[in-house]
Amino acid sequence: MLITENILVALAGLKANIMRSLLTMLGIIIGIASVIAIMTVGNSITIMVNQTMQDLGANNLQMGVMQKSQNNESSDTGMNYGEGYIRPLEDSDLISQEMLDDFTTEYKDNIQYVLLYQDIATRWDNAKVSKGNTSANVNLQGLNADALKFKNLKMISGRQFIGHDYKEAKKTCVVSDKLVDRLFKGEYDSVIGKEIEVTVSGNYYKYYIVGVYEYVQDSFSFGASDNPTTDIYVPYETARIQTHNQNKGIQYCDLVTTIDTNNDEFATKVRDFFNVKYYSKNDTYEVVCISMTSMMDSMNSMISMIQLALSVIAAISLVVGGIGVMNIMLVSITERTKEIGTRKALGATNGSIRLQFITESVVICLIGGIIGMLAGVGLGTFAVKMMGYEAAVSVESIVIAVGFSMAIGVFFGYYPANKAAKLNPIDALRYE
Repeated sequence: MLITENILVALAGLKANIMRSLLTMLGIIIGIASVIAIMTVGNSITIMVNQTMQDLGANNLQMGVMQKSQNNESSDTGMNYGEGYIRPLEDSDLISQEMLDDFTTEYKDNIQYVLLYQDIATRWDNAKVSKGNTSANVNLQGLNADALKFKNLKMISGRQFIGHDYKEAKKTCVVSDKLVDRLFKGEYDSVIGKEIEVTVSGNYYKYYIVGVYEYVQDSFSFGASDNPTTDIYVPYETARIQTHNQNKGIQYCDLVTTIDTNNDEFATKVRDFFNVKYYSKNDTYEVVCISMTSMMDSMNSMISMIQLALSVIAAISLVVGGIGVMNIMLVSITERTKEIGTRKALGATNGSIRLQFITESVVICLIGGIIGMLAGVGLGTFAVKMMGYEAAVSVESIVIAVGFSMAIGVFFGYYPANKAAKLNPIDALRYE
């Protein structure tokens, strides 16, 4: 009951001096709002980066043929290049289809897809598809069947590639709905079978549209564009022929593993399989395999450290706010010296006096913390929305911030409260 009365007395005191109370809380409000806003932005960016990297295959393995290091030792990632090439890469050094088939059979329980890509034009090549005076910006990429499945495109019209598209290197393509909207006025069904011409640095590539997929904006893109750069996909063998890739084997590919596979451990198995079975007698090249999981963990750790550093800087204002609370409590004790003397004369113990003023300090900081929490959530959400991302408010940061504000109330309120408790009642009653 005593605590309830102390809270009511504290609220009455705040109401009697609203302006002074708000100015006292200001440091707490700014500190809590800053911490929560920073945590909200940091969490939102972390989620966005993780999602984007997962979409790009951050949970996959990257496998490739590279030069052996001169001392014939490999790091944990297998990424040793040596000081120079002894001889150029030859077809016999590449990973053949037979090797891949043997590998996927051996580890069929660990591998979902083997992804093969062949870029014809990226966004840096300024590739375009034109119709009359209108053009659409595109990337042009060849995919094997597994890579196209992994893309998980949502088809609006037509079909994806089938067996003979790959085997016969057909000049077929799958385009986005944004391209069709821009060049063909959204006539998704009628564009199937139509020919388009892609211009890439003075070269021209002609394809026949067999399917239209739904475009999904890249997570790193800001805002909407009336002419976004979208992807045109063609069969992998078609892209190899058009880029004059005469290699009979594969130098690089991505591996999509099953959910229960530990990628870091599996990467070692991949290297051992190829290097022991196929590359043990190769004097210059070996197969390396790296997991992007460690890279994503490092990126998350870096974001968290930056987030923590900014939060600590913002929390300095909480200390300033706590000093303000201590100052105002000392002033309040001076103003209420006679009240304290009267209470002690009527039998109030030092503990009850101390509890009264600590409660008032905590109430001030708690109200400031709640206001700061609301301001921080609003400010953080606004900042994230302005960046074009979805806000991810951290409940943990809210609990910690508000709890910290209460702790500040206790810490900075104890000295004034203890000073009030030790007042001599006779001296207090004589105080003018």
